[in-house]
Amino acid sequence: MGLSCGLFVCLLLWGGTELCYPQPIQQAGTHHPHPMPSKLPVVVECLEAQLVVTVSKDLFGTGKLIQSADLTLGPKNCEPLVSMDTEDVVRFEVALHECGNSVQVTEDALVYSTFLLHNPRPVGNLSILRTNRAEVPIECRYPRQGNVSSQAILPTWVPFRTTMFSEEKLVFSLLLMEEDWDTEKRSPTFQLGEIAHLQAEVHTGSHVPLRLFVDHCVATLTPDRNASPYHTIVDFHGCLVDGLSDASSAFKAPRPGPETLQFMVAVFHFANDSRNMVYITCHLKVTLADHVPDQLNKACSFSKSSNSWSPVEGPADICQCCGNGSCGTPGHSGTQSRTVRQWHKSASRNRRHVTEEADVTVGPLIFLGKASDRAEEGSTSSPASVMLGLGLAAVGSLTLAMVGLGLARRRRAASHPVLCPVSAPQ
Repeated sequence: MGLSCGLFVCLLLWGGTELCYPQPIQQAGTHHPHPMPSKLPVVVECLEAQLVVTVSKDLFGTGKLIQSADLTLGPKNCEPLVSMDTEDVVRFEVALHECGNSVQVTEDALVYSTFLLHNPRPVGNLSILRTNRAEVPIECRYPRQGNVSSQAILPTWVPFRTTMFSEEKLVFSLLLMEEDWDTEKRSPTFQLGEIAHLQAEVHTGSHVPLRLFVDHCVATLTPDRNASPYHTIVDFHGCLVDGLSDASSAFKAPRPGPETLQFMVAVFHFANDSRNMVYITCHLKVTLADHVPDQLNKACSFSKSSNSWSPVEGPADICQCCGNGSCGTPGHSGTQSRTVRQWHKSASRNRRHVTEEADVTVGPLIFLGKASDRAEEGSTSSPASVMLGLGLAAVGSLTLAMVGLGLARRRRAASHPVLCPVSAPQ
């Protein structure tokens, strides 16, 4: 395995001859007055994870051989490999991070630095030295760009697609849309009897193609999906059960794209509660786009006209379980009396083919009441107003009649004076 690396080897001697012998460059007509050595005294191999240093025992090129025990590598003084006295070289084989080697990161390379140290000691009982102390700086440079290995890459035994799923999070959203589905609804207010247009979406980024499903949806009076009272809109892994009570509630087919799912819900309010707002929380999940929809990953709507369930895509029989609620859960009851907590646990038990999922809430949806209700309220108050007006009119007429009768009596009294008899004096 050959790694692209740069090697800088230089010897600094204290009072000795030069130890660095550059490679000769042969040029026509060039005369070399001094003979060049046949081989370098220090040879370094920068492997993928290892540093190999080979040192000639004739280190100074004088014919005086050095002792293997006088050589060490790095700040931690790593010793060379055991060699025979008859060999003319000394070898070091160490990992890049061993012996106290330092590493530096530059813009285009990783640089591992260390040094070879020759520290001569007197032999036997002698107190003299015939060679000098020397230190050889060593560098191995590894390019940071491109593939630094010529060997095949060892597999991680996890498919790249699966690795992408686990390392990158998806962004789920649930939006209120206008009737044309082109723009997000500006106002969350509705009249009872209108239709709420909901759009579930997942932003896949650099993922492989994914298909989004609405696993479950519940409406509550607060953002807490576990609150009571609640009304289940989507259940049983993608069955829009609200369509059983109102034909307007259904998934929109076909999809705008595999990462988007649109559905409609007839607006409502909770009986015996004065609050006029509702929150809708949906459990969204995705599968690979090429995965065929099944009972656990589907979008099914109920048609009252045909009294049957039908999917947005996939085989028609995947929706048959919506009628009894047995979608992927053996022995599951078909009633809708289970709590939201039970829904969440059930969803967590059935995650085959599911790679990512999330709970998303939209709201509050504010309901103003039917316009027809206000008209009916006005019409029911009209007879009372009429009766009140008639009563006031009758009292006024009676008062006027009494006043007129009094005036008539006074006139009669004025036109017919009463004569009192007067007796004559005697």
